[in-house]
Amino acid sequence: MECSLRWGTVSTIRDLPERQELTLKMGLEEVKALNYPSLTGNCRPGDEVLVNTTAQELKLGTGGWHYVLAVQGREHSLSLNRGHIMKLRYTPLQGRVFSVEEERSPYHRVMADARSLAGLPVAVGSLHSMLAPIAFGLKTNLPALRLAYLMSDGAALPLAFSDTVRELQALGLIDKTITFGHAFGGDLEAINIYSALLAAKHVAQADVVIVLMGPGVVGTKTKWGTTAIEQGQFLNAALHLEGTAVCIPRCSEGDPRSRHQGWSHHTLTVLENIVQNPVRLGLPLYLRSFPPAAAKAKQLPHKISWHDTELIFQKLSHSGLRLSTMGRDPGRDPLFFHGVLAAALETLACIGI
Repeated sequence: MECSLRWGTVSTIRDLPERQELTLKMGLEEVKALNYPSLTGNCRPGDEVLVNTTAQELKLGTGGWHYVLAVQGREHSLSLNRGHIMKLRYTPLQGRVFSVEEERSPYHRVMADARSLAGLPVAVGSLHSMLAPIAFGLKTNLPALRLAYLMSDGAALPLAFSDTVRELQALGLIDKTITFGHAFGGDLEAINIYSALLAAKHVAQADVVIVLMGPGVVGTKTKWGTTAIEQGQFLNAALHLEGTAVCIPRCSEGDPRSRHQGWSHHTLTVLENIVQNPVRLGLPLYLRSFPPAAAKAKQLPHKISWHDTELIFQKLSHSGLRLSTMGRDPGRDPLFFHGVLAAALETLACIGI
């Protein structure tokens, strides 16, 4: 693995929860950088910082940021908190977290005894941009619903990178966050998808669980070379633990790439090749405006229900939430948002709403 490192001088700082947005001077350039104080300590104006510039040099979709690795002349403990479980293991930024499962956790006995989700609805998707519309769809219909968001390590690792999570928590649309794998920064930390799901049920006392990666899905224009594959693994985990598994479909009418038009090939791979038993799949009546996609739905061996999403789509469009998938808002890609909202309505149907 190769990375590009450069030094810069901090000019300005915007402090946000668990992260700092910086402008840096690099020679004659002024660039943007993100700093995670839990990993590197707080930056101050005038600090000389070492930053990873690899993503921007490759012109990847990381929002235009470099990432701070170290502050010159400053010592900092790399502990994320006082736990025993390491994340980012065997890297220069490895740090310990207080995992919900570990022996010193106040929840250790609960987690040791946990065996089943007992039918808990678990909605699983493949893009972080699904989080806002599905949370809105769930909470608008049932405000008292206790909603847990589980963030995987399929994309961004720090929960603090997500502006969406911060906005949804501030609005009360997410009640608890759990980061698992090498993702970190949630209200609870877990080691894997199984323990994260059990923690959502038995510790967070969630009524519904949403499982999605953070921003930055990886794709390669191949069937298997994408982190979206994890959707199938997580649906299987929900089934293994006796939960009610709900697939959030990725559909699009605005994506210029043929492999994502109508049904995304990511979703089809999950539903046709990875999920081991039928899952619940809510689809919008709006999909019937696209005959090839609607016909494909009839061929899928899953528990399919059709939902009228027009009213909730209009509410979402006027909600004031920042809504975007691959740079497209609901006006430019209605089918994507209708698909996610259908999953929300299907999830609510699981609990009799």
